[in-house]
Amino acid sequence: MKINPIGILLNRNFVPDKKLYFISGNEKTLMEKIKSIIIKNLQRNEKFELINIDTISDFVEEIGLFGEKNLYLVDSYKGINQENINNIKKSESNFIFFQENSQKIKKVKNLFNIDKDSYLIDCYELDRESKIKILNEFLNFNNFKISKDIYWFLVEKLDSKYIFFENNLIKILQLNDQEITLDKIKKILIVDESGKEKVFFNLFKKNSEIVNIYRNKIITNTDVNELYFNCKFFCQLIIDCNTEDEYSKKIPVYLFREKSYLVEVFRKYNSKKKKMLLELISSTEKILRENASLSLVVGLRFLLNIKKITIS
Repeated sequence: MKINPIGILLNRNFVPDKKLYFISGNEKTLMEKIKSIIIKNLQRNEKFELINIDTISDFVEEIGLFGEKNLYLVDSYKGINQENINNIKKSESNFIFFQENSQKIKKVKNLFNIDKDSYLIDCYELDRESKIKILNEFLNFNNFKISKDIYWFLVEKLDSKYIFFENNLIKILQLNDQEITLDKIKKILIVDESGKEKVFFNLFKKNSEIVNIYRNKIITNTDVNELYFNCKFFCQLIIDCNTEDEYSKKIPVYLFREKSYLVEVFRKYNSKKKKMLLELISSTEKILRENASLSLVVGLRFLLNIKKITIS
């Protein structure tokens, strides 16, 4: 059955009561957030051993350590059909499928949509109504009060990608008891938001310069995650676009000053280098997920490897 991801976000007591979860859409940061919530809430009541597999064809029923259940994280829709769904539902394990939208997965998504023991969760960029709901919940939960001017500024101006929307709300919360004004809000969001994002706009500089910029801007694991999703956004834009004209039109309006730089980067890419970039994104995400303690090192290596691919 289909379930709204915003409903999951807003329900702090959400209980994942299905065996199968198919997370899809075109907004990867929201997809990642929903996946983390499901994993966390499943492990709240029972211990699960997390097992990553590429496709459902790689599934082999295993007994977890100390009798723990297994939670399989499946990276591809390939091999999914009604027979396989029925088979894995007989196991003691739970399954989370994670697949960005494409024409090829329509039939697969429908299988999960009509299955009573499954959740189909489609994740897209936040619309105005979703922003309002998330902002209201955030303010109520934290007992945080803001003026109407600031409220509607946040609704209208904050990014539609979930991770950026959430990170900016956290920045505002860190103001604590300071006097909050619209000018101060604008200053904080512009300075902090551009700080992480601007790291990407240094690919043509020397490695030593990039390292210095990185060390000045990226301090915590949260900074690394924000940098990763910022860089991933720009990289995915390069990968998804076939022509310079298509790419140019998809560059966000607020980046008008950096547009010529971004176009110059895009011109460096062919299909082979796009494939290398996609593999880098995938491998980095896996490492960040499995080795949080190494995130600062991994983040820098990720950035330098983007440069290496770009200028090669």
